[in-house]
Amino acid sequence: MIEFLLGVDGGGSGTRVRLARTDGIELAEGVSGPSGLMHGIANAWKAVEEAAAMAYRAAELAPPERSHVAIGLGLAGVHNKQWAAEFVAANPGYARIALESDGHTTVLGAHRGQPGAIIALGTGSVGEIKRLDGVHVEVGGWGFPAGDEASGAWMGLRAINHMQQVLDGRQPTDAFSHDVAQACGGERTAIQNWLARASQTNYAQLARLVLQHGESNEVARAILLEAGRQVELMGNALDGTGTLPIALCGGLAAPLRPYLPVSMLRRIVNPQGDSAAGALRLIQQHLKG
Repeated sequence: MIEFLLGVDGGGSGTRVRLARTDGIELAEGVSGPSGLMHGIANAWKAVEEAAAMAYRAAELAPPERSHVAIGLGLAGVHNKQWAAEFVAANPGYARIALESDGHTTVLGAHRGQPGAIIALGTGSVGEIKRLDGVHVEVGGWGFPAGDEASGAWMGLRAINHMQQVLDGRQPTDAFSHDVAQACGGERTAIQNWLARASQTNYAQLARLVLQHGESNEVARAILLEAGRQVELMGNALDGTGTLPIALCGGLAAPLRPYLPVSMLRRIVNPQGDSAAGALRLIQQHLKG
């Protein structure tokens, strides 16, 4: 008998697990490290389990048997079908499991299951729409470094490139490049060691410096304006008719708003829920099916 539901929002920077009763009443939340599938199947499940344990503690509940829990997950990296299959096969014992991309669950959460679009801007980026016919279509989400336009990692990569050009003397020095260099080790050898180990998450951590210098440095501002333009391109690809609401989600949604084209701002609505809420809705739909 299923007693509890877990809704999981897992990306390249962290994981949030929402605990609810089977009637959908939310009880508590837990957080942990990255559970995007690009970090490995075992690591993803470990992060999910750690966040779930935190949610049980926050709700002052003893962890139930997994066979009494159904879990819905919206995870980055699900577009890789092999990773997704391996993740489901590694289910540690949950009674039911429903797995979709984090974009899919973000749409479900943002519009409470109704038609609409989202553009999620965090470590990575993705756009997704639930059309009037109920079909989900994804735009972007190709992954870093090839895609993920307007994401934190995308901005960090451009910040690193500017810093490299300054250190080489190809561009004049500035406070922006100095701060990026310091964040990556300070001098050439240390920076090269940083680059050899850097993950998508490490690049995304540099986005704060792009935002910090956005008003004072023309290179940082250009990165942010281009990010805004990329958001508009995703919005137009998702819904060329301009009739469905688009919610900006993720940690970079609010900071990037000042850099969005005016035409895009007119289409933006506030999300009514998050990806973890969407993951709960996903498992509820799965159980009804």
